[in-house]
Amino acid sequence: MNPPSGTAPQPDNTPRRVPHLGYDDVLRAALADTANAVTPSPVPLAAIERSGRARRRRGNAALVAAGCGLLLGPLAVVLVRSAPPPDPVPPPVPVLTAPPTPSPAPAPARVVRPGERVKAAPGVEVWLTGEGKHWSTPDGEQFRSVIDGNLNLSTPDVSRQSEPAGDSYFHSGLYYGTRDAVRVEITTATGRVMRAELLELAGRPGWGVWYATTEPPPDTADLGAEGMGAGAGTGGNADAPADFIRRVTLYDATGEVLAALR
Repeated sequence: MNPPSGTAPQPDNTPRRVPHLGYDDVLRAALADTANAVTPSPVPLAAIERSGRARRRRGNAALVAAGCGLLLGPLAVVLVRSAPPPDPVPPPVPVLTAPPTPSPAPAPARVVRPGERVKAAPGVEVWLTGEGKHWSTPDGEQFRSVIDGNLNLSTPDVSRQSEPAGDSYFHSGLYYGTRDAVRVEITTATGRVMRAELLELAGRPGWGVWYATTEPPPDTADLGAEGMGAGAGTGGNADAPADFIRRVTLYDATGEVLAALR
């Protein structure tokens, strides 16, 4: 049945049933209310755009630098490789002083057998025996003894005999009193120095024979008697012919004079 017209509606005082909310629902509702109450700030679009442009410029600059490095690297290698090497500094040249040329070592005496004949000059032969020196010329054979007591075999000394031999002069003699003799030289009146040949018997008996040839003297009168020496023709020997051979010298291996016949 409808209420009478003109009558105001009456409030419904019927009790309403409130739904029961759990703890989770209350918390969720509280968080939602808080979030809805926050007003977000405007987005900084201009700053973001400026930062992006700066990053792009830095990236472009890095790419350009890397590209330049890639382009210039081979060029630098080419320049380095094509550059000529520096001129080497020559090392200092040491000043070398040539050592003095040593004089040739004298040839040792030739060792011969007793009675072995040696051709010493044209028409002249020399041989040794245990008794002494033997030699022959076109004028015959001659001999000088080493055992007759006329020679002092305890003291170094030298003797000489000279005679013509064809177109030259043949000079020979004994050297004795030493086992150190290695060289005999003769000096002529013209200043010429000649080295003589030496002969010895095996076993180094302490004596030997020397011989050499020279040109003949300008005048045969200039060749004095055997052993006259350089003093011939002067002083007490003024009546004797001057000797063409001025000196016969006996040396050891060190060049020391062992004996000299003047």
